[in-house]
Amino acid sequence: MKRCLFILLLCAWLAPAQAHKPSDSYLSLEVHGQQIEGHWDIALRDLDFAIGLDGNGDGALTWDEIRARHEAIAAYALQRLHVASDQGACPLKAVEQLIDNHTDGAYSVLRFQASCPGAAPASLAIGYTLFADLDPQHKGLFKINSDGSTQTAIFDPDSPRQTLSLAAPDRLAQFGAYVKHGIWHIWIGYDHILFLLSLLLPAVLLPGLREQQQGLKAAFCDVLKVVTAFTLAHSITLSLASLSLISLPSRWVESAIAASVILAALNNLLPLFRGKRAVAAFVFGLIHGFGFASVLRDLGLPQGSLMASLLGFNVGVELGQLAIVAAFLPAAWLLRKTWLYRQVLAVGSLAIALVAAVWLVERVVDIKLISS
Repeated sequence: MKRCLFILLLCAWLAPAQAHKPSDSYLSLEVHGQQIEGHWDIALRDLDFAIGLDGNGDGALTWDEIRARHEAIAAYALQRLHVASDQGACPLKAVEQLIDNHTDGAYSVLRFQASCPGAAPASLAIGYTLFADLDPQHKGLFKINSDGSTQTAIFDPDSPRQTLSLAAPDRLAQFGAYVKHGIWHIWIGYDHILFLLSLLLPAVLLPGLREQQQGLKAAFCDVLKVVTAFTLAHSITLSLASLSLISLPSRWVESAIAASVILAALNNLLPLFRGKRAVAAFVFGLIHGFGFASVLRDLGLPQGSLMASLLGFNVGVELGQLAIVAAFLPAAWLLRKTWLYRQVLAVGSLAIALVAAVWLVERVVDIKLISS
């Protein structure tokens, strides 16, 4: 009975976790002198929650329902975005609305224009407050292109205003921005995290871990092998896919990632890999790299510093991953002999497998079983 209750609690905790982004939007600006062209991708599920799009309340959005709310969508979004040059505000005007599919669902694509007063601006002040009153975790992933140079930024309720120079960006600052993007995206990549944790959970329970110091060293070495294999693999495919050398359909990639989480979790219940978790981490890490690349493609890579930005994103992913491992290993080692850890290993792995199975069905047949 206790075990069943534990499974239910874990599933309830994990259920809202979608494949990648809890709530992100993608905002791009193209600056041509005084003129600005904008492209803003906003998740329909977020807009539905904020202003209501489902006219008949059946839980399924149709194009007619979305089109009927185009004016409301544009008004809601553009009231929460402010662009200004040093000469004054640059009024925003909606031009067109489309629909696009990202890895985590359908997005409204709002195209808009702005004209700044005076001469061509040297910098732009951006104010971003989309969903700030509804979701403290929401992020606005921002990209601005001007005269062949690209800069990026992340907006959230804690940092809603930033000023960006339109001059060629500082390479070090740009590298740092992509490091920040990489850290953020590993921390919100629930499927990547659950895959990694599923592989790490048995590390402190390896046979022969008796003596305290040697046991901790053996556990650390095992974790190091798994993490290194995963890192090497996803770095390879992340780079190849981001440079457009290899491309796979996103649905295939996301479905394979969900399947990898299922297998990694079930390995803790049945010996599927039989001591070869590092090999499994490498093989499945190749697929996870394509998942990271889809995020990086949404952000865009500046052509002027393409390799540096790609390296920065890779470094950020690894730093975020190492932070997770650094938090996991000491806690797992201290709890390894307790009833709780045994339950987390067995029952928690089963719960992870169940949630990943739901993800797999959602991605294969393109339906939504878990509401966010």
